[in-house]
Amino acid sequence: MTAPVATAGAPPILELQAVSKRFTKPLDSVDRISNVLGAGLREEVVHAVDGVSLAIQPGEVVGLVGESGCGKSTLGRMAVGLHSLSAGRRLWKGVDIAPGASQRSRRDRLAIQMIFQDPYASINPRMRVRDIVGEAPVAHGLVPAREQDAYVEQLLRQVGLDASAMRRFPHQFSGGQRARIGIARALAVKPEFLVCDEAVAALDVSIQAQVLNLFIALRNQLQLTYLFISHDLGVVRHLSDRVVIMYLGRVVESAPADTIFSGPNHPYTQALLQSEPKLEVGKRVFIPVKGEIPSPLRPPAGCHFHPRCPKAMAHCATERPALREVAPGHLSACHLNGGG
Repeated sequence: MTAPVATAGAPPILELQAVSKRFTKPLDSVDRISNVLGAGLREEVVHAVDGVSLAIQPGEVVGLVGESGCGKSTLGRMAVGLHSLSAGRRLWKGVDIAPGASQRSRRDRLAIQMIFQDPYASINPRMRVRDIVGEAPVAHGLVPAREQDAYVEQLLRQVGLDASAMRRFPHQFSGGQRARIGIARALAVKPEFLVCDEAVAALDVSIQAQVLNLFIALRNQLQLTYLFISHDLGVVRHLSDRVVIMYLGRVVESAPADTIFSGPNHPYTQALLQSEPKLEVGKRVFIPVKGEIPSPLRPPAGCHFHPRCPKAMAHCATERPALREVAPGHLSACHLNGGG
């Protein structure tokens, strides 16, 4: 990977400052009636993302990793603006992009695009590829209507599809081809920043490699910046300059990709790496704490994250460990290996 070229004093292309997202399930009519009778029911609140800060430099590829349910997809949707923020700020090139900000230009609103995990679910099955890819640039005035066909043909060739594909419907393509259509649609409005949410998770290994190589080529050709969300550590290792680890809606470690894979600091990151599939004959035995379901990613007993933590279990249960710099460019939310 080519390291991003940072301009001295330039702000991050995208920055999230202490952002949180809470989903609330309101009480239904039965619950409200029950409360009248003294049930004392309350609205259910899920803290999907809790106080996450993340700054991404122009040209950088940041891999966002964590197990299912950790909040990484929610964070990606917050970054692109599909989810509102319950708390915190979102900045584009140093400018706050709060909802409804009138000073934002159309170009800035189009500059962040998302590529979804299931391209078939995010594509209108009744539209031909010509309209799926070409509708947005024409509607936003980026391309004249008379040049739509030529523009779509160029995009399809750029993502490795034949120009004849523009006349076909989504169901006429394989999964890998539909993934390329999703990429072409995102590129159609000339973005600078792409949020890729498990963009290759549904593909077999050989097609994954082709699409990942396509992402690398497009980054170099178009000077793109990526937030690449994945649970596959092999994919992240191949593509990312920096890796951010999420656990229970919080960032617990952030470091250059080589550092994460060679010397992880946080016990959860270590557990993730140990659980990565390996082609070897063997057997792993997990001994759960009494009453718990065994899990390869469950932190060991004795502390919120690690039994050797000098702060002890009671401390981590009441005070969230803060991200600290344990080495240049390496942040970790753990009391181990650095005091605190």
